Formats: sequence, C-alpha cells, structure tokens
Amino acid sequence: MDHPKTNTAAQAPCWLPLAAAIALLCATPAHADTGKLLLTGGVSSVEGAAGGGLSPWAVIGSQATRGEVGVSAHASRVRTRDHGLDTHGVAVGFHDRLELSLGRQDFNTGVTGTGLGLPGLHLKQDILGAKLRLAGDAVLDSDTLMPQIAVGVQFKHLQSSGLDSTLGALGASRDGVDVYVSATKLFLAQGVLVNGTLRATKANQGGLLGFGATLGGADNGVELQPEISVAWLINRQLAVGVEFRAMPDKLRRAGQAAGLGDGLRADDWKDIFIAYAPNQNVSLTAAYVDLGRIVPATTGGRKQTGVYLSAQIAF
Repeated sequence: MDHPKTNTAAQAPCWLPLAAAIALLCATPAHADTGKLLLTGGVSSVEGAAGGGLSPWAVIGSQATRGEVGVSAHASRVRTRDHGLDTHGVAVGFHDRLELSLGRQDFNTGVTGTGLGLPGLHLKQDILGAKLRLAGDAVLDSDTLMPQIAVGVQFKHLQSSGLDSTLGALGASRDGVDVYVSATKLFLAQGVLVNGTLRATKANQGGLLGFGATLGGADNGVELQPEISVAWLINRQLAVGVEFRAMPDKLRRAGQAAGLGDGLRADDWKDIFIAYAPNQNVSLTAAYVDLGRIVPATTGGRKQTGVYLSAQIAF
C-alpha cells in the first residue's frame, strides 16, 4: 500500500483560487434581508449543495432571494455500524439563480481499515460545486405544475491516502466530475415537496473510493443514476421525508477480476429524515440512513445503517 506524501503543493486542488473567493464572500456580510420560507430552500447535502441530506435539489442555497447574495455553512456527521463520515462546507447563493459550494468529506474506515492493513485510514474528498437555476420558482409556481429546474456540476478530488495503490490496481482515478439536473416541485397548499435528480457520474461510493474502474474490463463509462426526495412540511418549522440515491457499481467487476468475488459491490443509499428550523437562519436535520454494503469484503457483508445529524446556518 502507498502512504501519503508530504508534498502539499503537489496535492493542492486546482480550484483553490475560487475557494479563496468563496471564503472572501463568506467573510463579507450577506445581503439577504428578506429570506425564503422556512425549509423551502432545503438543507445542505453531504456534498455541499443545497437540497436533502443525500441529494441536491433544484433550490439555490442560503436565504438570498432575487437581488440578494446569501451564505450558508453546514457540518454533518454520519455514523454507521462500521464507518463514520464527517462533512462540512459552505455555499454562496447569488440572486436565487446561481449557487457555488465547497465541501470537505472525511470518511473514517474504522475497524475495516485495520482489516486492510491500514489502521486509522481516513479517506478525504474535496468537492467544488456550481448550480444554476434554469427555469421555474419552487414557491412562486407552487400553485402550478411547473417545477423549479436547475443544472449542476461537482468537481471532486480524493486526497492521497494509503489506499492509492489499491485504487490504482483497480483502475480507479482520484479525480472525477459529476453533472446533474434536478427538478423540485413544491405543493405549498398540501405541504409536500418532491425532487427528482438525474446524475451522470463515475463515482464509487460518491467518490470516496475513486472514480471508475478498468481492471478485468470493467465498464469505465459515465452512468446515469436517479435520485428521489419526498418531504412533507408538517408545519412551517418541521418537515419529514425520505430519500433514495442510486449508486454506480463499477468496482464490482474489478473486484471479481482481483479475486474478491462481490467484495467491492455497492448498494444504493436511502434515508428517512426529519428537519427542524427554529428560525430563519438555523436548521437541524436528523435521519436514519441505510448506505447498503460498503466494501463488504472487509465488513462481512454487513449493511451500513446508522444515524445522520446535520446543522446548517444560513443568511
């Protein structure tokens, strides 16, 4: 197994100038004064974009409406039977039209890292996202059939770790790009929000296990994966819902070629969540998550179910 090198400059993501610009915006007081209806702007996903906990929606992050600039920041934690995932990030919303986001994920392999001969292994991923609203307004069009539609892109970089040689042997890259289109429909009178996202991706476990695979003739092309969210707004401060996110299974054939059988298979992600907004600027989310099997060769095939907690502040 390879071990991380200390050449920070060589590992620095190419989007650092834009990240610095986002940080500068965050240091400047936001201009959002009016704000959106509570919870209609979603929360922060584990990748940083506004939406549900697992999937981006067509909504634009922050409390900014048209003519305003706003900022949101979040921190989340997922704990499953064998793993942990900590995420944090920031998003800037421009005039309820454009969203730029920056997220960092830290995946703790837990006891499975010891099974790989890498005790204390952490897989860290940086995600730079951009989302553009193309049509519709989730709130203003709530009495029509017109959804809010947005297109987004996420540039993902998996930092160097002791897993580099394994990913290289499987033919997986540490850099990838996801492109998605989302449609969000709010039925305000009924208190129901529905979102559908279609993602073009090569990411293994969202990119935490690299992108694509070529060993054994594995299909290394981009795949289209659906994501669905449904939320019921119980009142203006409280919502409950469910999410489903389909996952590519590109490592499975590569794992079979490496003699691991189905030891690298991937399952779809699901959750049942509750979100609470005590005021316009703060939202708290808790969920039961089912991430399926993650590298079952190291976990005895156990499903990774557990708890998701997230806090967001937005202006």
